[in-house]
Amino acid sequence: MIPTNSQRALKVLTAADPTALALSIRASCLVFEDDKSKALLELVQRIAPSHATALIIGETGTGKELIARHIHELSARRAGPFVAVNCAAISDTLMESELFGHERGAFTGAVTAKAGWFETADGGSLFLDEIGDLPLALQAKLLRVIQEREVVRVGSRHPLAIDVRLIAATNVNLHEAVAAGRFREDLYYRLHVAAVNLPPLRERPGDILPLAHHFLSVYGARLGFAAAHLTPDAAARLLAYPWPGNIRELENTIHHALVVCPGTDIRPIDLRLPSSAARTPVTADTGGRSLEALATVLQQLFLEERPRLYEQIDDAVFRAAYEYCDQNQLRTARLLGISRNIVRDRLIRYGLLGSQKVAP
Repeated sequence: MIPTNSQRALKVLTAADPTALALSIRASCLVFEDDKSKALLELVQRIAPSHATALIIGETGTGKELIARHIHELSARRAGPFVAVNCAAISDTLMESELFGHERGAFTGAVTAKAGWFETADGGSLFLDEIGDLPLALQAKLLRVIQEREVVRVGSRHPLAIDVRLIAATNVNLHEAVAAGRFREDLYYRLHVAAVNLPPLRERPGDILPLAHHFLSVYGARLGFAAAHLTPDAAARLLAYPWPGNIRELENTIHHALVVCPGTDIRPIDLRLPSSAARTPVTADTGGRSLEALATVLQQLFLEERPRLYEQIDDAVFRAAYEYCDQNQLRTARLLGISRNIVRDRLIRYGLLGSQKVAP
């Protein structure tokens, strides 16, 4: 359940156990002070009572799971279970069994029968995060489950009826994934019944300071700060920063600032934000000139008739994007508009991972 609070007329959504997310990439809190956030909350309140499949679209760290939980809590299914599954965290070989269950002896190691996540969520809601990472073969099976409202366990021929509301989420552009052949068009339209576009934090600046004050209160209480607050310069610094990591990055920034600040005043130096982070927005004109310059470079490469040119360009793109995103796989995937699995595959192929740990 998501508790809601009203402090200074502030609408706050938090995870049931925010402390469990301390090392997670997920957002632990949402506020609705910015006009875009208020419109988002109104949309969620309209679609929640229905039984329609919902698709939440937003960058990593924007609070997609919190929105999914809120949809569940506002629906007639709130008495049933809410089951959250991260599709990118499960290997392709185990995904079918995890989603649909399996019978005893269905494969090596299946010593007992096991219900899948769809069965576990019966009577409630199933949240499939990072659904864009589902392999195409499983996308076809998921489509059938949505259409027939029944699952067939691995190793069984008998369908089991289910009553589950599906809420999916993605941080990639599924429409582009469909055009590229990475996502089934029929599944996309099945999911895109009630779409919720969750803007990144940089596009809802009215939420930045309310979120910062919330995290100051939460972490200040844990660390024993009675009345920690932001200096005007620090508040201005927060508003000027683009927050590529969204709410989760803001939370970590405030937590760090409270740990290192010498008193109760949070100063700009305590925030540990890159001085060059406040970038000038790219306009359509400057973006067009950049693409023209890129086209000129490509024309020169074509004239040189280099062998394996596409692979060289692909390598260069991923290296540049990976470095630009401070070697963060999730940010690289978001920047390029592709799934994290594709990013991981390219990083391994081009020797960029080395001994580095794959991002969770």
